[in-house]
Amino acid sequence: MTRRWTARELLDLVLDAGSLESWDAPVDTSGHPDDYRAVLAAAAEKAGTDESVLTGRGTVRGRPVVVVANEFRFLGGSIGRAAAQRIAAAVRRATAERLPVLATTASGGTRMQEGTPAFLQMVEISRAVMAHRDAGLPYLVYLRHPTTGGVYASWGSLGHLTVAEPGALIGFLGPRVVEALTGTALPDGVQSAENLAAKGVIDGVVAPEHLPALVERALAVLVDPPAPSGLPRRRGEPSGTTSAWDSVRRTRAEDRVGVRDLLRYGASGTVRLSGTDEGERDESMLVALTRLGGQPCVVVGQDRTRQSAAAPMGPAALRVARRAMGLAQELRLPLVAVVDTPGAELSRAAEEGALAGEIARCIAELTRMTVPTLSVILGQGCGGGALALLPAQTVLAAEHAWLSPLPPEGASVIVHGDTTHAAELAEAQHVRAVDLLAEGAVQHVVPERDDDTARDVAVAVAAECAAVLAAAGAAGTPG
Repeated sequence: MTRRWTARELLDLVLDAGSLESWDAPVDTSGHPDDYRAVLAAAAEKAGTDESVLTGRGTVRGRPVVVVANEFRFLGGSIGRAAAQRIAAAVRRATAERLPVLATTASGGTRMQEGTPAFLQMVEISRAVMAHRDAGLPYLVYLRHPTTGGVYASWGSLGHLTVAEPGALIGFLGPRVVEALTGTALPDGVQSAENLAAKGVIDGVVAPEHLPALVERALAVLVDPPAPSGLPRRRGEPSGTTSAWDSVRRTRAEDRVGVRDLLRYGASGTVRLSGTDEGERDESMLVALTRLGGQPCVVVGQDRTRQSAAAPMGPAALRVARRAMGLAQELRLPLVAVVDTPGAELSRAAEEGALAGEIARCIAELTRMTVPTLSVILGQGCGGGALALLPAQTVLAAEHAWLSPLPPEGASVIVHGDTTHAAELAEAQHVRAVDLLAEGAVQHVVPERDDDTARDVAVAVAAECAAVLAAAGAAGTPG
């Protein structure tokens, strides 16, 4: 750690100059014993704050946001009853005024001088946060050094988007307490922000200096209205003359368009999320808050660049996808699901990790979502792993994308006992995008040209996505 930012310094950094309006009423300490009142007075003098939490309303690049900020210098950022009531009141007011909340923590947890009554306040804070989320309002969390105990185990772990300060110690209990209670020290680095990001517990590690830009991008997606698309829509119809096997081969080429290209060339203000936030991470599934052609949405996509025989798409990837579906539903944002996989993992670990069950749960989740949902078959659409992201209200496909229950080679083995009939089986099974269009499984096919680059296809697909999302918004699709 190179520097420990105070709550006020961080708020000055993130919020527009002069925009902070404090919501904090004076703290009444008259009911406390004299010795504890003396402790509180000394803490206030040391920290320059009247409690361990500051709350209020400010703006980030003109966008209103409610802030809840821990001050570690006030008794280690511990949460007593007054601090807890201040947090809950600020979150409830944010809900009533329909404002997003940015919470930043730096705390050892419950204030030991107040014991169980203070400890129980973590439930009240969590109740207020979840009511805020249930109202479809954003709750963003920035974990600072250190964040442990009841703070981390309640309002510090309930964010739609959660990032942490580089090098921050973050854990259920601080390492000194863990060692004292168990007699065993935790291995070095277990409770570091970097390790938690690598394990899919938090979304990333962000330096304080970069936090304002991240908050601005997130709020631009989460609170700004849709904007007109600046992407040119591709006119014309797909040729339909390419063989199924040629399409399969095209989607397997190294320079084939993927979900990363879709975001790079067709999206703006993208904020990547990582993992399930429950301790799993699979990079074959990408999740982002973004705008496709000006339309805010959650994108979840199978990343072709992160899938291989050595690193196939496993059950954790589908749990990542379900997190994205839950976020879209809760935040009232459209979901765009990108299908592009050679198939899900085939292994003992996948079977014991409930791969089939996760496919089923993804399908079930998509079919019951009430926000606009759009599935894009961008490349390979192989097996149950592809089906998991398919059943949206609208389905688009790039012209050379395809969908089949098995790779053509696998279908050939089942039918003919060898792989040499793969091309024939691909044709017979009607796997092409144009075949899916004829069957009614796809509503629109985006034409591809022989001289297209990945960028060209990405822009064309993104423009079509933007048009679908805009039409859904204009039609008042539930959400």
